[in-house]
Amino acid sequence: MPAVCVFCSSSLTIDDRYLTLAAKAGAELGTRGWDLVSGGGSISMMGALADSARKHGARTTGVIPDALLAHEVQDSNSDELVITTDMRERKGLMDERSDAFLALPGGIGTLEELVEVWTARALNMHRKPVVVCDPWGDYALLRQQIERWVHQGFVSEEAKTQLHWTTSVSEAADVIQRSWARTNVSDLDG
Repeated sequence: MPAVCVFCSSSLTIDDRYLTLAAKAGAELGTRGWDLVSGGGSISMMGALADSARKHGARTTGVIPDALLAHEVQDSNSDELVITTDMRERKGLMDERSDAFLALPGGIGTLEELVEVWTARALNMHRKPVVVCDPWGDYALLRQQIERWVHQGFVSEEAKTQLHWTTSVSEAADVIQRSWARTNVSDLDG
C-alpha cells in the first residue's frame, strides 16, 4: 500500500479544530487504503491523526528521535515505532518510507519538514507529491513569501507549482491520488 507522510503539530495549546482536522486526515488515509508515516507522537494533532488512521484501517509507522520520547509521548500503538538518534535520521526515514507528503497546520517543526521535502522535490531528488492542507489560512504569509521569492527570482515558477495548496482533507487526498495516477507510485524516488 502507498504511504503518506503527514507533518503536523504536537502542541498542546492549539484549538480543538486542528485535532479534528488531523483526525479527518487519518480517516481519509485509512478509507483510501493508504498507510500513514508520522512523527511518532501520541499527543495533539499527531495522536489524533494516528489514532484515526488506525481506526480506519491504515497501517501506521511512527518515527521519533530518542530525545523527543519524553516530550512528544511516543505513539506506542503504532504498527511500527522507529526510534532514531536525531532529527536528521528521523526525517530521512520518514522520507524514505513515504510516497507522498501532506502538511497540516503546525509550527516551526512542521514548516521545516515541509520546506525540506518541497526543496528536494524542486531539485528533482524525488517525484513524490507535496501537498499542504490549509483550511484556515495558517500558511497565508508563507504563500505570500513564496510569491515574493518567485517575483524576486529566488524560486522558479516550476518549483512553486510543485507545492500544492488545498483547503480540505479530501481535496488534498485527491491531489495526491491524481499525482500518483500520473506517476508510477513505485517509481517516485529520483
